[in-house]
Amino acid sequence: MTATYTFDIFCTLDGFGSYDGGDWGGYWGKGGLEFLDRRLALYEEEQRMVLGANTYRQFVEVLGPSPEESTLDDPVNMRMMTMPTTVVSSTLEGPLEWSNATLASGDAADVVARLKEESEVPLRSHGSLTLNRALMAAGLVDRVQVTIFPVITGQTGVDPIFQGAADFDLELIETRTLDGHTQEIIYRPTLHV
Repeated sequence: MTATYTFDIFCTLDGFGSYDGGDWGGYWGKGGLEFLDRRLALYEEEQRMVLGANTYRQFVEVLGPSPEESTLDDPVNMRMMTMPTTVVSSTLEGPLEWSNATLASGDAADVVARLKEESEVPLRSHGSLTLNRALMAAGLVDRVQVTIFPVITGQTGVDPIFQGAADFDLELIETRTLDGHTQEIIYRPTLHV
């Protein structure tokens, strides 16, 4: 049996994964208690994170090199830092800064296909847009979990989450509203042929 792989991403209503400029703040200023509780519950489940090199570098820069050295007082990000993590990269060299992170080089599809076969726990990737678009095209993503924050960042939005992705049909698995305004939608993707 293969492990389930979830591509987990945050975005704005207009599909941007981050912003450049403006004074939005974390989670576009919309990270309420229900959202934070949901994220912590998701990360408390036993699983392995899978990240691309750029996302890993960004997380180390923002979150810190270790829980002991982090200035954040955020249980969600602290939990993410301590989860078993595989970083797929052809540019990074070990050892990695997070003690729970291992480096896997080679073709991302081959690495994740092997992880899916060998892992006894589900796999989850947060962000890592380029990596996950390639994994979707290879048919390795079982679930796409999109959390849509109620903002439009037409002037400041960057990183369109599905720009350049293949075409997919999506089967709705689950949906929930958090804090009365943020949507979490989980789909099963199938390559559209």
